[in-house]
Amino acid sequence: MTGTPLTRSEAKDLTRRKLVRAALAILDEEGEAGLTTVKVAKAAGIAQSSFYVHFKDMQELLGVLVEEGGERLRGSMREARRRAREAPDDLERHRETFRIPLEAICRHPELLRIQLRARHDPSSSLRDFAVETAAAYREHHAADLAALGYTADNERDRRRLEMIAEGINAATNALAMGHLEGRYPDLAEAADILTALSRGALRLLRSTSGKAAGEAAAPPGLLPETGTVAEVAPVSDPPGRS
Repeated sequence: MTGTPLTRSEAKDLTRRKLVRAALAILDEEGEAGLTTVKVAKAAGIAQSSFYVHFKDMQELLGVLVEEGGERLRGSMREARRRAREAPDDLERHRETFRIPLEAICRHPELLRIQLRARHDPSSSLRDFAVETAAAYREHHAADLAALGYTADNERDRRRLEMIAEGINAATNALAMGHLEGRYPDLAEAADILTALSRGALRLLRSTSGKAAGEAAAPPGLLPETGTVAEVAPVSDPPGRS
């Protein structure tokens, strides 16, 4: 008994997904230099000429890899932050918001390297896309921080929220790459460090906002400056890529 034949649209979508998966596997194994239309088509089990039915060139395929991976990661991170907001005293939920991007980068590090190179290379065909992706991570993170009660009622506070989001994103990338290079072998420890960095930055934001409003006391729930990394619970996480 055979299944229902695929429609032309379904068959085309299936082939496109095969090409994307094949390209990601080659990228993980050989890096960007190993990506060629011949290799990708062969790994996907299609004729090389069929590659161009789905993608204009390899740069377009790379853009799809980065975009699809980024969308999935941002969705996972925002859901983790939502769960953490629901249980502000649950340390493991907060740590999870950091583990997700660290582990995602370590699974497919070449995607981050491509994005970082493109972002800082004016001649790259992926530069605009890389800049837009970085902005999306930053804006989503800043919006989630605002949802936690860190007010952004004026330009100064909005700017500071963005700066915190950008800083945590950059730190996440750096610690993930340090793990891949063997300098930071324990990803759980890296998540703890990001937790402490996030908590400290937001404590500063709250304290300066409080002073501006004439408040003397620190907001409830914040830990003392002498708290250890293990004691510090993050209020949010980074969007995994800058």
